[in-house]
Amino acid sequence: MGETREDPVVDLRLDRAHSARIYDWFLGGRTNFAADREAAGQVLGVFPSAGEAARMNRAFVHRAARHLAREGLTQFLDIGTGIPTSPNLHETVQEIVPSARVVYTDNDPIVLAHAAALLRGRPEGRTAYVEADVTDPGSVLRAPELLATLDLGRPVALTLNALLHFITDDGRDRAHAVVERLKAALPSGSALVVTHGTSDFSPLATGRIMDIYARAGTPLQLRSKAEFQRFFDGWELVEPGITLAHRWRPDEPGEPGSPTAAEAVCYAGIARKP
Repeated sequence: MGETREDPVVDLRLDRAHSARIYDWFLGGRTNFAADREAAGQVLGVFPSAGEAARMNRAFVHRAARHLAREGLTQFLDIGTGIPTSPNLHETVQEIVPSARVVYTDNDPIVLAHAAALLRGRPEGRTAYVEADVTDPGSVLRAPELLATLDLGRPVALTLNALLHFITDDGRDRAHAVVERLKAALPSGSALVVTHGTSDFSPLATGRIMDIYARAGTPLQLRSKAEFQRFFDGWELVEPGITLAHRWRPDEPGEPGSPTAAEAVCYAGIARKP
């Protein structure tokens, strides 16, 4: 009798907190477990507005996607997708452009396990999922699923939301090098969307958050405004330029009691390639 080949067993390490599941908990999702909720509770203990900051980041992602779809972008590459949370990127852009094409990318088996939710889009459009590591940009750009879905000779909206602070530089400026490699592969008219945590406004609290994530096995590198702005070098920033996520073209004017900079701790920006 021939040997039966079985798929490899993937250890999701549910007994340890995971950044994607912590974020899922902050967004009110259900793909999280006791270790994730415990870590999230520790984060809230030092930074009570963490959940609101996550939701503000998510709201910016939706506004950015709608803006770019209305500006005529029909191709989107979302790297560092995370656990699906409806409405996902393709649902947002295909409401405006039903024929839009979206490629999601992550290297996390937790995300892969839920990727089917990312592949249900409008019949006029197309979505795909690529398992690849952003720190190896070539593995993303060469992926057959990406090349079968997107035309890299036409403008692409590249989104890197709440991702780059998980790429530590280790003295090699790795995060900026990764972004430059991705930018170089895209043609004129493409867009870059980035959100990124910062310690500019709450250094004590964010320092404690970094300790919590480091203990969970996911080190963070929060960056200053100047470091964040470097990700857009050579491209033209869209108004209002670099700002906090909730202040980038909000759907509603700010109300009294709106989040302060110290509560938001997340920069956001969009730029277009000349």
